[in-house]
Amino acid sequence: MLPRRRDFEGLRRDFRWDLPARLNMASQVCDDWAERAPGKVAIIDLSGPRTEVSYAELRDMADRLALALRARGVAEGDRVGVLRAQGAWCAAAHVAAWKLGAISVPLFKLFREDALASRLTDSGAGVVVTDTEGAGMLAPFAVDVLVPETARLPEGRVETAETAPDTPAILIYTSGTTGSPKGALHGHRLLTGHLPGVELSHDLLGAPEDCLWTPADWAWIGGLFDVAMPALALGVPVVAARMARFEVGECLRIIREGSVRNVFFPPTALRMLKAAGAEVPGLRSVASGGEPLGAEMLDWGRRALGVTINEFYGQTECNMVVSACAALYPVRPGAIGRPVPGHDVAVIDPAGAVTEGEGDVAIGRGSASMMLEYWRKPEETAAKFRGDWMVTGDRGVMEDGTLRFLGREDDVITSAGYRIGPAEIEDCLLKHPAVATCGVVGKPDPVRTEIVKGYIVLRDDVQPSDELAQALMAFVGAHLASYSRPREIAFVEALPMTVTGKVIRKALKARAAAETEDVTT
Repeated sequence: MLPRRRDFEGLRRDFRWDLPARLNMASQVCDDWAERAPGKVAIIDLSGPRTEVSYAELRDMADRLALALRARGVAEGDRVGVLRAQGAWCAAAHVAAWKLGAISVPLFKLFREDALASRLTDSGAGVVVTDTEGAGMLAPFAVDVLVPETARLPEGRVETAETAPDTPAILIYTSGTTGSPKGALHGHRLLTGHLPGVELSHDLLGAPEDCLWTPADWAWIGGLFDVAMPALALGVPVVAARMARFEVGECLRIIREGSVRNVFFPPTALRMLKAAGAEVPGLRSVASGGEPLGAEMLDWGRRALGVTINEFYGQTECNMVVSACAALYPVRPGAIGRPVPGHDVAVIDPAGAVTEGEGDVAIGRGSASMMLEYWRKPEETAAKFRGDWMVTGDRGVMEDGTLRFLGREDDVITSAGYRIGPAEIEDCLLKHPAVATCGVVGKPDPVRTEIVKGYIVLRDDVQPSDELAQALMAFVGAHLASYSRPREIAFVEALPMTVTGKVIRKALKARAAAETEDVTT
C-alpha cells in the first residue's frame, strides 16, 4: 500500500517495487488475509441474494477447486480457462490455478463460438472452470469442463506453489481493436504492478468503509486487475454483480445495495449515466479509463457523482501506468494524469528518443505490470519495443509531467496538413445538448487527404435533421480550431463498441472509407 502522504512528487521519488524472490498472487489476494483476518469480508456477491464471502471462505473455495484441477491433471505451467461472470467462484478459479503454479486464462461469457475457439486453441487450455451456462457454450470443444456448483469437490488444504515474480501466471487476450487478439502473458508481479495506480485512481483506496465495484466484466484486465484482485489484496471488499449489458437502473441498485463507495466506470457507462440524467450520491471515488473523457464529462461528474473522476491509462500489455489523483493534485481537463510511481512513461520519437512534442506514448522496461511476452509470438513481442521502450500504439504529448492523449496512432486524422486527434472533437460534440455519444474518424478525401467525419448517437428526444448536422459542425468550429470542424455528420442508432466499452474507430474508419468508394465508383 502506498504511504498516506499528500506529496505526489515525493511518492514518485521515493517509490521502489517490493518484489520478493518468491511471489504468488494467490497469497496476496487470499492466503495472507485468510491467515491474519479469516472472517474479513472479501467479496459481496449481488448476483443473487446478497452473500458475503470471507477470506477464509474464499480460500476454502480456491483450495477445493485446486484439488479438483490437480485431480484432472493440471500441473505447473498448464493453462486453465475461467469462463464465469463476476462472482466468488470466478475469483476462486484464478486463485486455484495460481496455487498450482498454473496459468489462468480469463474468458468472456458473451463470446461466441469463434472467439472461444481462437482463445482455447491458441492458449492450449485443457480445463475450463465455468458454470452450467458456460458448460453448454463449451460443448463443441474438446476441453475438460469443471462446474464447481455441480462437481463433487473434496475438502482439504493446498500448499501454494513457490513461484517467482516472472513465473507465468495469467494469459489475458487483447480486445483485438488493432489486429487479431493476442495473448499477453503476465507473471505473478502483475498484481503488485497494478496496486499503486489503482490506489491513486481512487484517491488512495483503502480508507475506512471503502467498497469497490465495476460494471466491467472480470474477463478483462480492467475488471480483474483494476478492481477485483487489487481490492482483495488491499483488504477492500469488492462487489460482484452480473451485468450482461449496462443498465442505469441496475447500476444504481448495485451501488445502493452493495454500499459501494468506489467505482471504476468505463467511459461508455459514464455517458449512459449522463444521458439518463442520473445522480449517484455517497461515492468517495470514481475512476475511468479506456478512452479520454474530456472537460464536459469531468464537469458533469462533479455535479452528478459528487467527485472528481480520476482518469487512468494503460493497456493489456502494461496497465495502470498513468493516473490522475484529485486527492493529491488538481486534475487538468484534457489530460489523463501523471505517470504512476514505479512506471516510467514518456512520449518518444521514431528513433526512441524522448520528445517534448507529439509522439508515441511509451513505457520503459521495468514496469511491474508489463507483460512477459505475447504468448508464443516472439516476433510480435520484439516489434512491440523500441529499444528500452514498450510502444503502446497511442499518440500523446507530455505537458508539465502530465500526459495528454491524442488517440491511437492509426486514429489520428491528417487533414490539409494538420494532424488532428479525434478525442478532443468527441469531447466537444458531447457538450452539445442533442448528443448522447459519438465517434470521430478521418474519411479519405482526394484534396485534404482526410476530412473529419462525426458519427452521432442522439438523445432519445432529439430527431436527426440536416439543420442539426450543420449546427453540430458549427458548434465544433466555434469551440475548437477551424480545421477540427467535422465536414460530414452521420446520425446512427449505435456505435460499434468493444466488449470493454471502447468505440471501435477502426470500424468507423472502414465505414467512412466504404462510403468514399461508393461515391467514386
